[in-house]
Amino acid sequence: MAQALGVEAKEGLERSCADAAIGDRIVSAPGGSGIERIEARFQGNAFELHRHDTYAIGVTLQGVQRFHYRGALRHSLPGQAIVLHPDELHDGGAGTEDGLRYRILYLEPSLLLDCLDGEPLPFVRDAVVDDPRLRDTLLSALAPLDEELDDLFVADFVAQLAQQLRRHAGKPAKSTGKTAWRAAALARDYLEENAERPVRSDELEAVTGLDRYALSRHFRATYSTSPHRFLLMRRLQKARRMIAEGESLAEIAAGAGFSDQSHFNRHFKKAFGMTPGRWAALVGAGATRSVVAQARGAVFRRDAQCRRPFR
Repeated sequence: MAQALGVEAKEGLERSCADAAIGDRIVSAPGGSGIERIEARFQGNAFELHRHDTYAIGVTLQGVQRFHYRGALRHSLPGQAIVLHPDELHDGGAGTEDGLRYRILYLEPSLLLDCLDGEPLPFVRDAVVDDPRLRDTLLSALAPLDEELDDLFVADFVAQLAQQLRRHAGKPAKSTGKTAWRAAALARDYLEENAERPVRSDELEAVTGLDRYALSRHFRATYSTSPHRFLLMRRLQKARRMIAEGESLAEIAAGAGFSDQSHFNRHFKKAFGMTPGRWAALVGAGATRSVVAQARGAVFRRDAQCRRPFR
């Protein structure tokens, strides 16, 4: 495997200055919600043996991550995930002279326990996991690192992560039972009606009667997306309408419910494959061509009428 993460897996990490020649450092993301996120860059040994009372789950981005865990020496390559169980001794550092870069989150076990309905915490025996699905789920929370995690996003993220940890712990897939169509529809209607403001999970719990993790599962089963993603797309659809009406991108970002223009730009590009500015230019060009075509048609019809012989 290459010594750097592939382009596809790097999506969303553009603003992290991955190629900058920076020495050892740790960058922390805005905290909250029982999840702490960091990016670390190291040459040589970084951490001596230690342990913490959270899960440590991350993705190696560049270099080789070398660490001791449960009596064995482990190595993680770019694109591979690391899953360390709470209260397990481990150390860490770069496995080659090229240095190491990775992102990791520390997840309070209580969040998973709330999602597991009384099941014990899943124990993943293989600390290094080569699984694109798990990697991409983790990167959804780890990139970009400079934004706080939305409450609806956290609920869906923990639900998805719990399922994947259970799978790698060798536990059978958990059935959601009969899909709660009515609850999912109530949540959808509420999200549409409140798309321009932050919606919290406890609001949807009150509306649907389901806890946030069950709602995430049933919403996905019904609409093939998460409540967080559904709300985001409603905002982006409004943004496209505002672009077509010629409003400025700064006004659109605020009017569509985004925290700032960079936040809006990132989500727009991720959803539609181009920046809002590029979309605006194309929409504007199309509108101009339409107006010109209509004007030319009117002139042609007028000229044709003028050329008609008198009867």
